Amino acid sequence: MATVNKAQFVDAVAKASGLSKKDAGAAVEAVIGTVTAALKKGNSVQLTGFGSWLVVKQKARTGINPQTKEKIKIAATKVPKFRAGKALKDAVK
Repeated sequence: MATVNKAQFVDAVAKASGLSKKDAGAAVEAVIGTVTAALKKGNSVQLTGFGSWLVVKQKARTGINPQTKEKIKIAATKVPKFRAGKALKDAVK
């Protein structure tokens, strides 16, 4: 199973859209920046058929330091989540 890195992704967008690599890179950066900005504000982003990004609050919890086996407190935090849309799920089957 191979992983597509950002440069390969930009190349694929350029090829599929007919844009130059520079323009495709700017477009990819714009999408990433827009999603990031929305999540920072606490908003969600939904692309129908593809999926949605949202911010989820994780409660504070107790963990264990694997080196010392000592109990540690893990603070509450907010994390981004992605939920795949139906069309994406169907395409991957």
